[in-house]
Amino acid sequence: MPILTPDGKQYHTQLKEGDIGRYVFLPGDPFRTDLIASFLDDAKLMAHHREHRSWTGYLDGEKVSVVSTGMGCPSTAICLEELIKIGGDTFIRIGTAGPVKDPDDCNKYDGVICTGAVRDEGTTIHYIPIEYPAVADRYVVDCLARAAKAHGRNYLEGFTHSKDSFFCEVDPDCAPLGDLWKIRWKAWQKGNVACSEMEAAALFVISSIRKKRASAIMNWGDMDETIRIACDAVRIMIKEDKEKR
Repeated sequence: MPILTPDGKQYHTQLKEGDIGRYVFLPGDPFRTDLIASFLDDAKLMAHHREHRSWTGYLDGEKVSVVSTGMGCPSTAICLEELIKIGGDTFIRIGTAGPVKDPDDCNKYDGVICTGAVRDEGTTIHYIPIEYPAVADRYVVDCLARAAKAHGRNYLEGFTHSKDSFFCEVDPDCAPLGDLWKIRWKAWQKGNVACSEMEAAALFVISSIRKKRASAIMNWGDMDETIRIACDAVRIMIKEDKEKR
């Protein structure tokens, strides 16, 4: 059952059908949407309600949107569900992340194109048991990889760690379970998890369940170049999706 405002908009994002394109960039930070929107043609602010700030513009004549998820899997799940209801079907999370693997190894790369996520969060278990994998769409991953290569950038393809608690990661001694956090962190490192953030697991699990396409491209700080790569990946999809029709 849809949960709508009296004027027929999605309750949390305040968007309606026709407001967004099928291709959607998903940063966490509401005000990072302004930067990403500046890379689109004729971008217009569509709504800003709670943590969800939304723009829609064009790439190669195709409608493309930018909507912030806010921090964490709960708000990401709400945002994604509403976007799917109004026509979004291809999603790319753009953000920053912290390295999990050996930092010297991670610093060889410009960032991470996420192929899957560790479900170390509490949202997706409400959807489906923990044994279900959080995997990105392989076509979206491929388009991001092709775009990164065209830019001469070296992005690692690998797993991200999606968590609920920022401070338990960066300062595990602040929590009674700090020792357990340290043990688990070493396990992620030994398992070659590439980076850590707070949203990708919900994006991948829900997109898979809803038969939509999603991946994420994370960087260590160069946001402009990451946005250019993501935009070019969408340009590849726009062209190839049209050829498939």
